[in-house]
Amino acid sequence: MVLHLMRKRIDTDALPLVFEAEATEDALARDWTIHDCEWTVESGWFVGSNRENHPGMIVSREEFFGDILLEFDARTLPPCTHDIDFMWNGSWNAARGERGVAYVGGLQGWWNGKVGIEKSPDYLLNVGTPLFQLEPGRTYHVVAGSAQGHCFVAVDGNLLIEATDPNPIDSSTHGKIGFEAYCSHIAIKGIRVKTLVWQPEIGHYNPEF
Repeated sequence: MVLHLMRKRIDTDALPLVFEAEATEDALARDWTIHDCEWTVESGWFVGSNRENHPGMIVSREEFFGDILLEFDARTLPPCTHDIDFMWNGSWNAARGERGVAYVGGLQGWWNGKVGIEKSPDYLLNVGTPLFQLEPGRTYHVVAGSAQGHCFVAVDGNLLIEATDPNPIDSSTHGKIGFEAYCSHIAIKGIRVKTLVWQPEIGHYNPEF
């Protein structure tokens, strides 16, 4: 898949693979920490179940520094209709028991069914759109990440949203990924982390009139 961001071209299939998650009970215990909700493994899926209005997360023990691309398959488990949420270039604040600095993406979130990106913990960067309509129970292939603070989310090969952070997260010190059920019941599998490499792409119009 080739993504065309503003002034950047990313061939996601050509990116170096640095991590691929197994959805097994052993891998859940070995590779992830669980916070504020129940995460289990069911038929090859990581399943998050959280009835509360707060992030219920699994957070990677390993850190993946630098510009990365996060790739995975996800679905809600009906009757749940919302909030497949994920983070990258992240951290966990153990003292406060909550997510620290991170980019956070989501499908059918923000209480009004939006695809969006925000930056924790100050949430001064917020961008979202209601134009993507998630179908409960359907499996989606999600690709997200950031290139020097240029953040994006794509679903099933379609770029849905992008935003440029004027104060990018220091990806040399914040490298955790994670997944979040926010008053939702969701399933995740096929998790991959890739080194994000991009090429400059300069647009040009030929006159049409």
